[in-house]
Amino acid sequence: MALLQHQRVPGIGCGDIWARATSQCLAAASHAPSLPVLLRVNGGSRQAHLVVSRTTGNALRLSGRSRRRDICVVAASTASATPALPSGVSASDVLWPSAGAFLAMAVLGRIDQMMAFKGVSLTIAPLGAVCAVLFTAPASPAAKKYNMFVAQIGCAAIGVLALSLFGPGWLARGAALSASIAFMTITGSSHPPAASLPLLFIDGPKFHNLQFWYALFPGAAGCAILCLIQEVVVYLKKNYKF
Repeated sequence: MALLQHQRVPGIGCGDIWARATSQCLAAASHAPSLPVLLRVNGGSRQAHLVVSRTTGNALRLSGRSRRRDICVVAASTASATPALPSGVSASDVLWPSAGAFLAMAVLGRIDQMMAFKGVSLTIAPLGAVCAVLFTAPASPAAKKYNMFVAQIGCAAIGVLALSLFGPGWLARGAALSASIAFMTITGSSHPPAASLPLLFIDGPKFHNLQFWYALFPGAAGCAILCLIQEVVVYLKKNYKF
C-alpha cells in the first residue's frame, strides 16, 4: 500500500487538492492494479472513497463525507476472473433446455413437411412461448398440464367463436382476448401463451377452414408433443449435470 500525504499549500484551494489527489490515485491504480493505493490529503473539508473495479481497474463509486477535514482516496483492485454464468446456474441448466427447444422445433418442422398438403403448420408462434415455459420453468403454474391443455383448448375455441360472431377485425380480436382472460381466470388455468391463439386464428385465413378443430390443432396437438420432450429435458437436467 502506498501512502502519499500532502499538507495544505497556501494559495491552493481544496478543489485543486481534490483533483490532484484523485488523478494521482487513479494513475497509481492503473500502473499497479494488483496493489491497493491509499492517498490522503490533509486540510480538505470531506472524506471520500474511490473504489476501483476488480476486473478493469475503472473507478466505480465516489462518495463524500463531511465528518473530517481530510481527503482520503482509496483505490483497491483484486485480480479475479468474472464467472461465466450467474451464481447457481450450471452449464447443463443452459444446454438441456436449449437442446430441448431445438429438438421441439425440429420435430414440429418435420411434421409440417409431412402435412404440407393440408396447408396448416404446427410451428406456430404460441408454441415457441410454450417451449420457453416448459423447458426453463417446468415447476411454474403455466407449465402445469391442466393449465396448459385447458387454456389451449378453451382459448382456441373462443377465437373460432369470436370470428364467427364478429368477423375479422378489431372487435373480434378484443372480444376474443378479453373472453380468453376471463376463461383462464374462471377455470384457474393460467397459461399466458394460450391467449395468443384466438388472435392467430382471427388473423390467419389458413386456419379458418379448420373451424372448431382449431381447438385441438395445432395448439393442443403441439403441446402434447412438447410435453413429451419436456419429460426428456427434465430427466437430463436432474441426472446429467456439468
